[in-house]
Amino acid sequence: MSGAPTSERAAARVAAEVRDALRGEPDVTCEIDWSGPVRAVLPDEDAVQAACGIMQVHGRAAGRPAALGVDYASVVAGVLASQGELAAAIARARGARVSRVRTSVAEAALLAVQQYLAVAATESDDAEPRADPGGGPRPPFTTADGVRCELETLDAEPWLRFWRTLGAGNAAISRGWGPFQQRFGTACCPLPPELHEVVGRTRFAEVLAAAAESGVAVLPVREDPVPPWEVPACTTTPLGSAGAPLRPRGAPAAGPLDGLVVVESTRRVQGPVAGHVLRMLGAEVVRVEPPGGDPMRGIPPTAGGTSVRYRSLNDGKRVVEVDIKSAAGRRAVHELVADAEVFVHNWAPGKAAQLGLDADDLARSAPGLVYAWASGWGGAAGPNPPLGTDFLVQVGGGLAAALSPAGAPVRPSLMTLTDVLGGLVCAHGVLRALLRRVRTGAGARVDTSLFSAAGLVPRAPRARPDPLRGPLRTADGSLVLPRGIDPATATAAFGGAPGELPTRFRERTTGEWVHRGAAAGLVVTPVCADLRDLTTDDRFGAALGRAEHVFPLPPWEFS
Repeated sequence: MSGAPTSERAAARVAAEVRDALRGEPDVTCEIDWSGPVRAVLPDEDAVQAACGIMQVHGRAAGRPAALGVDYASVVAGVLASQGELAAAIARARGARVSRVRTSVAEAALLAVQQYLAVAATESDDAEPRADPGGGPRPPFTTADGVRCELETLDAEPWLRFWRTLGAGNAAISRGWGPFQQRFGTACCPLPPELHEVVGRTRFAEVLAAAAESGVAVLPVREDPVPPWEVPACTTTPLGSAGAPLRPRGAPAAGPLDGLVVVESTRRVQGPVAGHVLRMLGAEVVRVEPPGGDPMRGIPPTAGGTSVRYRSLNDGKRVVEVDIKSAAGRRAVHELVADAEVFVHNWAPGKAAQLGLDADDLARSAPGLVYAWASGWGGAAGPNPPLGTDFLVQVGGGLAAALSPAGAPVRPSLMTLTDVLGGLVCAHGVLRALLRRVRTGAGARVDTSLFSAAGLVPRAPRARPDPLRGPLRTADGSLVLPRGIDPATATAAFGGAPGELPTRFRERTTGEWVHRGAAAGLVVTPVCADLRDLTTDDRFGAALGRAEHVFPLPPWEFS
């Protein structure tokens, strides 16, 4: 990580490795630190996860904060750093004087929880969802022959058919659909126990047959954290003829991509994240939505009449309603792309070709076009992949296993880890292709997927949890200690025997332990228990913006 002090290089090792793997721009100096504009001492990944809300969101399904078993925030920071390098290089090639970019792991964490933060900060009775301990267990399910499996459907009718085929009662089916459908936004999914019991009486082969008959995707949970296939995070291939040189810019006022146009036709999280990042870097983003608008607009809670989940990823984009299934709508897409440099979509496999809007089709309307497809599995899972959603990719790709300690059942995080990371990697691929376009005029096709992005996350063999690796409960909340703290150091600072410390921390408040740690020269980090607290914490003021909802500010500083 060139340009950063030695301590920062060591601190952000994972982020730097990710940035190097993604191949940033060597002519630009990049710095990554832990806290960035957040005025808090955050010495490591665990502290960032605790302070910036990741543990709060990841732990919702269990009813208490929980650490991710991987260095997710550092990985996101590495992608942001590489994006910043490429964006700065694009600005330099267009005449701007930019040579340095800086980002932080804390800003990466805030970006990762931005949807949940927007919801939590909205003044609404349903703003901060909690797992209902009486509502029943969450997925995955365990079959009669002991196979743990995850299921997915985006529509109510296949859900209904699947459970009726297995013999579940209508009341349980109905009660389960709401939490299941909303889990992408709430990060919790308490289901009626009857649904688990029905699967528990059914052999896995019969579950698969019911899923195939009803249109539901089912995957067995992979117990090995190593991905089943090795693929690059991003693939770029030449596309069409060269376009006109991009107009030089002296000093882009709105960001390194000022003056460039991106057209996106995306839904849910992954695709909108890609466009959101490019907009934060200064591009004009034109969002193609179906007639009547994206259905996500109406999902509560709302701010200014529109869902804050939707707004967290789509504010600042210009929306054009187009029926892409009609000939007139497809012509409209070609016309929009003819005036753009980039087109991004996350349609299902085969849909682009079916619509006549694949890379070669649009490149004829826009020479030099950067055409990006953000998919679920890419080509890794073969010509007929499972439904490509966050939680299926986690369980089928090994990430869920990496999150789960040895001896515990493998479960995916209900925080949308791969959706966010997948969108960020797609934006990175676009930037890499744009740099080539600005230098040569040549267009490119960019292919990324949830699965390929998840492969950036370093994964160690599953191990028993370290009893001193938090969050550790206190009398009024929870805290984390510095990662890798020696038990002798901990007992000298906090008293008691090493094995007694997790219990001992419950005897006093978090604030008391923070002060005691400080007296011993140790950074003790309180765990954020409510994302609303971040919006009123002065330490986060320079990292968060507020309009009708709260949002992370762009996570790069260019100079």
